[in-house]
Amino acid sequence: MKLLTNPIFLKMVLLLFASGFAVLMAWLMMRRVRKNLSQGDQAPGFSGTVSQLPLHTYHAVIQELKQQKHELSTMRDAESRRARSSESLSAAVLSNLSSGVVFFGPNGLVRQANQAAKSILGIASPSGMNAEELFRDTSIVAGSGETTLADKIALVMNEGKSLQGLHVEHRTPSGDQKFLEVTASRVPAADGSPLGVALLINDQTEIAKIRRQIEVRGELSAEMALALRTSLVTISGYAQQLACNRDPELATQIAADIAAEAKHLDHTIGGFLAGSKKVQAVSAAGF
Repeated sequence: MKLLTNPIFLKMVLLLFASGFAVLMAWLMMRRVRKNLSQGDQAPGFSGTVSQLPLHTYHAVIQELKQQKHELSTMRDAESRRARSSESLSAAVLSNLSSGVVFFGPNGLVRQANQAAKSILGIASPSGMNAEELFRDTSIVAGSGETTLADKIALVMNEGKSLQGLHVEHRTPSGDQKFLEVTASRVPAADGSPLGVALLINDQTEIAKIRRQIEVRGELSAEMALALRTSLVTISGYAQQLACNRDPELATQIAADIAAEAKHLDHTIGGFLAGSKKVQAVSAAGF
C-alpha cells in the first residue's frame, strides 16, 4: 500500500505506460504505411514524408522518456543522499548520548545500540540478541512474581504499554553489579504498525551507592546518638553521687568511674569520626 502512494513510483508507472503506448502506436503506423506503400496507394513524392513521420514521432517520444528518466534518477539520488544524511545525523546524536539507547526490531532482536548502552550493559556487540539474552542477569528492584524485564519489553511491543523509570539490578558478563533505570516505548510506523521498541537506559549505580552511604551514615548517627545519651546519663548519675557524697574513698572511686566513662565516650566519638572519614574516602574514590 505504501508503494502505491509513492509519487515517484506512480510517475515511473505512468512513464512506462506512455512509452509502451507510443511504441505500439509507432509500430501500427509504420505497419500501415508499409502496407500502403506495398499497394501503391501513395504518390511517389509523398511516400518519403509519410514514412518519416512515424519515426520522427517515435524519436521525440523516446527523447522525452529519456529526459524524464534522467529527472527521476536525479530525484532518486537526492532522496538517497537525504536519507543517508539523516541516518548519519541520527547515528552521531546517539553516539554522543550519555544514556544508553537500544532499539529492538519487530522480530524482537536488537537492531541498533549506541556506545553508551554497550558500555553500561558490558556487551561489545548486542546486535541480533533478544531481550531475554540481553537481560539474562537482570532483576527488577522490588519486583513481584516471575516478571522479568524481557517480559515487560514484550508487553511494550505487543500491547503498546509504556515503561517509565523502571529500576533494575544488572550484572554484566564481567561480574560488575549495576543499578539501572529503564524507560521503554513502542515506535509506530505511519500506518500504526509497530516498528519496534526503543529502550532508554540510565546508569544509576553511583547514585545508588551514595544513597547506601547516606543510609549507613544515618544508622551510624543513630547509634552514636544512643551511645552519647547513655554515656551522658551515666556521667550525670556519677556527678550527682559525687555531689552528695562525704566519703573521700567513695568520691575517689566515683571520680575514677567518671573518667572511665569519659574515656569510653571519647573512644566512641573517635570511632564514629574515623568511620565517617572512611565513607568520604570511598565516595571520593568512586567505589
